[in-house]
Amino acid sequence: MATSTGTGWAQLRQQARSLETQTESLFHTYSQYASMTKLPPKPSEEEQRIQAQLQDLLERRESLISQLTRLLDSEATLTSSALKQNNLSRHREVLHDHRHELQRLTAAISETRDRVNLLTNVRSDIDAYRSSNPAAAEADYMLEERGRIDNSHNMMDGVLSQAYAINESFNLQRETLASINRRIVTAASQIPGVNALIGKIGAKRRRDGIIIGVFIGFCVLALLFFR
Repeated sequence: MATSTGTGWAQLRQQARSLETQTESLFHTYSQYASMTKLPPKPSEEEQRIQAQLQDLLERRESLISQLTRLLDSEATLTSSALKQNNLSRHREVLHDHRHELQRLTAAISETRDRVNLLTNVRSDIDAYRSSNPAAAEADYMLEERGRIDNSHNMMDGVLSQAYAINESFNLQRETLASINRRIVTAASQIPGVNALIGKIGAKRRRDGIIIGVFIGFCVLALLFFR
């Protein structure tokens, strides 16, 4: 009897794990509908089929868990019952998570579809209103054109504001450089002997340049003479 019970438990657990794997695989496909931004107005046959398969898998897993529970209740061995109780609890937790995930995905898909349908209906109503009211359609067109023109003007105003700010920055920099130059000239004029020292330095540079030029010229002439 114990062997028969153990065999039945192992087979049911194997089935439960297989159904869990199938459920996760279908969730991967079904979740793609929840991530779509443009859903068809009505569920496609494939979407309905996947949702029905998920529901069927969850129900079959619920039935397997009930069978496992009955087998565990009939167990007389306490040592094996503790391990089986943990396995059974795990299957229940996974089933609960998958039920919650199916509800979440179904709600997300429904919300996305409602939003798409609402936008489609609004556009249809607007188009129908414009078709039946040419004057209103013309007025709406003029308002849209006015809005685009205003946006263009706002963009141009922004560009001009940036240009004015850059020009003002350049003016400030120019005034700063001019102020620094005036301070340098004023400081140089106030220090005694600075102008004379600068003149001597310039004269020395000119004298050194003349000497180097004469020396180079002499060397060139010497080379030409002794060739």
